[in-house]
Amino acid sequence: MIELAAVDVVFYPGTPDERTALDRLDLTLENGSFCVVVGTNGAGKSTLLNVLAGAVRPRTGRTVIDGTAVSSWPVHRRAQWVSRVFQDPMVGTAPALSIEENLAFAAMRGRRRGLRMALNPRNRAHFRDELARFGLGLENRMGAAAGLLSGGQRQVLALLMAALNRPRILLLDEHTAALDPRTAQLVMEATRRIVAEQRLTTLMITHNMAHALEYGDRLLMMECGRIKLDIGRDEKPRLTINDLVQRFGQADDQILLQASA
Repeated sequence: MIELAAVDVVFYPGTPDERTALDRLDLTLENGSFCVVVGTNGAGKSTLLNVLAGAVRPRTGRTVIDGTAVSSWPVHRRAQWVSRVFQDPMVGTAPALSIEENLAFAAMRGRRRGLRMALNPRNRAHFRDELARFGLGLENRMGAAAGLLSGGQRQVLALLMAALNRPRILLLDEHTAALDPRTAQLVMEATRRIVAEQRLTTLMITHNMAHALEYGDRLLMMECGRIKLDIGRDEKPRLTINDLVQRFGQADDQILLQASA
């Protein structure tokens, strides 16, 4: 279970640019929950993920992962428990390393052993089997440098790397926003499969209202650093895009544009 209690994040405190990013936010995620987060720009979505990842330390509040208080833990200490896929496909992989080396690096995340220890025949066979399930032929290019892959292929690799060790929580930060529609759909279906098969507790940010409705079992709408709406698994399947826009209230142009797409 993931718990955030009374989390406050303020940027540039005591200056004319002071801004509250999270306003005494409370959130509990049950194990295995796939929670989708939507909201306008500046609503606090990415800050929420940064707090869970340890990249931002709140001014006040508490972060607990499976009963362990991790509020003071930095990013590297949470790395074995928290995995993240970013919007930019170039962020989640090392371009100079091969596909199999990237996966071996992910397999050793949070451990002391070197990369060579992870590149054994058993792991190579596992990497190949997992890559084959995406249908992109990457299992036949294990020795190719990740920098030679397309953006969609690199995002698939980043997703597999993030989920390889079954993290306590998987953070998806608009991970299909930079992809073309066909590739985005492929990555989303891969996301659905991986999350379901591994029962990963997942928090996904998206501006795509269709994705917000189709994927996940819970939907949060954020505004001004707070959770404005919390829609559970029973109600979510009955919602339409128009319902979302209407319930959100004064949605900005970006939300309305995505809703009409």
